Amino acid sequence: MDRMAMSSRGASCRVQAVAAPPTPSRSPSSTGSVKRALTMTEKIFTRKSDSPVVAPGQNIWVNIDTLMTHDVCGPGTFGIFQKEFGEDAQVWDPERVILIPDHYIFTKDERANRNVDMLRDYAHKYKIKHFYDISDLSDFRANPDYKGVCHVALAQEGHCRPGEVLLGTDSHTCNAGAFGQFATGVGNTDAGFVLGTGKLLLKVPPTMKFVLDGEMPPYLLAKDLILHIIGEITVAGATYRAMEFSGTAVESMNMEERMTICNMVVEAGGKNGLIAPDQTTFDYVDSRTSVPYEPAYSDEGASYFVEYKIDVTKIEPLVAAPHSPDNRKTAQECSDVKIDRVYVGSCTGGKTEDFFAAAKLFHKSGEKVKVPTFLVPATQKVWGDLYGMPVPGCDGKTAAEIFDAAGCTPPASPSCAACLGGPKDTFARLNEPQICVSTTNRNFPGRMGHKDGQVYLASPYTAAASALAGRVCDPRDYL
Repeated sequence: MDRMAMSSRGASCRVQAVAAPPTPSRSPSSTGSVKRALTMTEKIFTRKSDSPVVAPGQNIWVNIDTLMTHDVCGPGTFGIFQKEFGEDAQVWDPERVILIPDHYIFTKDERANRNVDMLRDYAHKYKIKHFYDISDLSDFRANPDYKGVCHVALAQEGHCRPGEVLLGTDSHTCNAGAFGQFATGVGNTDAGFVLGTGKLLLKVPPTMKFVLDGEMPPYLLAKDLILHIIGEITVAGATYRAMEFSGTAVESMNMEERMTICNMVVEAGGKNGLIAPDQTTFDYVDSRTSVPYEPAYSDEGASYFVEYKIDVTKIEPLVAAPHSPDNRKTAQECSDVKIDRVYVGSCTGGKTEDFFAAAKLFHKSGEKVKVPTFLVPATQKVWGDLYGMPVPGCDGKTAAEIFDAAGCTPPASPSCAACLGGPKDTFARLNEPQICVSTTNRNFPGRMGHKDGQVYLASPYTAAASALAGRVCDPRDYL
């Protein structure tokens, strides 16, 4: 018997248990293991391992396609590798290791600067092919190899490919699941082991399925959808589970919107997020790399831990109020909350489409912001797009022109910046107990700096509307 649970807003439908139909008896197979329908994650694990059977809960050795680390975790990762494998050991494949300084870059903090120097030393010692270096901190444009935020840079540089396994020493590595690959964050110890072997023992996660159907209302963005889901299942609702997204709303999204969805599965405790690759995926990937890849898809009849059916037309603009990503409220419910600043940036909300969304709202309003509004492009490419690409529907104006007219701060040097606080001289860091509406991904106490700061997570539309209103604001007031 099916048991259904509907949310109070009527937007989600959860299938908690489904009885299997009766099947006729059959004789045991004489040719090996009985084949079973697999989810996308299970199918990728099957391809990347020697295990004859892959099922949730199993611990299996998985061959890794790509390992990424950055300035915060890179030195520790290489330190563990050298300790365990020896000073003279070589990494398993220097072309499959990617080093991206991005976290604490534009700062005078000596320890932060030293991390980047150490990453450079390791890149040279082990002949790492993909090292996106920065040495001149006075002008990021003087560093053509420097990219910016690792998760967005991985996609832009063609390192995200369907059917592959990508590990990174950062919890938001799950961002790459938007490309139909298994991508998850690991600690320095696991990453050090991968450096030496190219393998890792991973437990197969059960898969939760989220079917998002309906035409996206013009006032909603992908950020609203993932905030809705996290609010529905809580920050522990997907602990060590894969979150697979499908449905007409997902199919209509561009790659950057899909990345926003998968980026925040870790805020629900998820091991990884996945969206089945389609022509939109292939067009994006094929324009950035010639490396061959093999997409994987869930089988019809695959077994899911739970299934949610969501009608996106019934979702309203949302925020996650302090101090948890699952503290879901509508923007209207928080409309009496006065704010001190707005922040647009990060791997979640600092992509080109995120800034274009904010710019469209500013342009349509024709008004100026009432609070300081900080803009941090995720990568050099995003920064260039803000100055070089006209925003669709905005009379040929670039996002930078629109932001300037609205009174925002000029787009800053691309990096993670204040998303995770950082040294006190980090651009836009909360150094005082202020209230901020942000397009980032976490709002725990101290996340953006001051331990008494308050962060409201929101979409670029809601962030822009709040900047104009000087309070948490529903973007429908301006769209």
